[in-house]
Amino acid sequence: MRLFPWLDRFPVGLFAIPVGLLALAGAWRRAQGFGWAMALPVASSLAWSAVALLTVFLLLYAAKCLRHRRTFAADFSHPLISSLMALIPLSLLLCTVYFGEAGHPGWLLFLLVALTLQGVVAIRIVATLTATSLPVAAVTPALYVPPVGGGLVGGMALSTLGYPGWAALLFGMGLVSWALLEVRILNRLFDGSMPEGLRPTIGLELAPASVATLAAGAIWPLLPGDILIVGLGISAGPIVAVMARYKWWGRVPFAIGFWSFSFPLAALAGAVIEVVRRGGWPPFVGGAALGLASAAIAFLGLKTMMLIGRNPLIPAPPPA
Repeated sequence: MRLFPWLDRFPVGLFAIPVGLLALAGAWRRAQGFGWAMALPVASSLAWSAVALLTVFLLLYAAKCLRHRRTFAADFSHPLISSLMALIPLSLLLCTVYFGEAGHPGWLLFLLVALTLQGVVAIRIVATLTATSLPVAAVTPALYVPPVGGGLVGGMALSTLGYPGWAALLFGMGLVSWALLEVRILNRLFDGSMPEGLRPTIGLELAPASVATLAAGAIWPLLPGDILIVGLGISAGPIVAVMARYKWWGRVPFAIGFWSFSFPLAALAGAVIEVVRRGGWPPFVGGAALGLASAAIAFLGLKTMMLIGRNPLIPAPPPA
């Protein structure tokens, strides 16, 4: 009997969990500016919990790639699953943002590996979008993750390590990718014909604007608060678009895909905290944003534990 009979079905979407936890850890660390004694301990607990999960997931996914190469190749050729593969290097980029040290050669090498992996997946998705007829069912917000997430979070990581010029370049590439994808994906969301199994990925629609606002604040520390407020205003559009379709996605049974909400909500909370610091907003606004993001991610964690209690986390094999 094989030790892990479910290994070939290990879903890459699980990496959304450490991604969301690392983003929330960054938001809590920013809240130190409010003078909260609990901010740094909470941030550290979240970050190290994310690293522990990420390590386990990486080991399992590496084993899947080695033992089930055909499954991995099929996943890499699938437009949706290959988009979600970018969550792996995205989690490594967020590790760099949280733990990285400027001028440290080890962190630079770590970042270059993460950016290379992100680039491979992004090129694959761009080639699919431009050179072939992408199936309508594959047009989901998951397409943002490789080019947009890689550009914006990669820019933050480069800024953390002390490379502001390269960070600005990558940030610009992320913005262009967002602009090219936005109209097509929004049309798909309002069309309403997305299969139920893919609807939880709608949370990623919130990500580009919130992450871009947070990334701009990180790359340019002297950027006026008013500019970040404009970013928050832009972020409000996708929030309205997603919440307007609540009945469309809210009745779908809980699945790991709903962790797609964690990263953008945590990034939005971090951006609001930066606006509080630079734009003169009262601190309770930042505290409220952080509280809402933390509550939402805690809810996702609770629902995940309940899901594990009722059913296996790894999907069952298709019937023979």
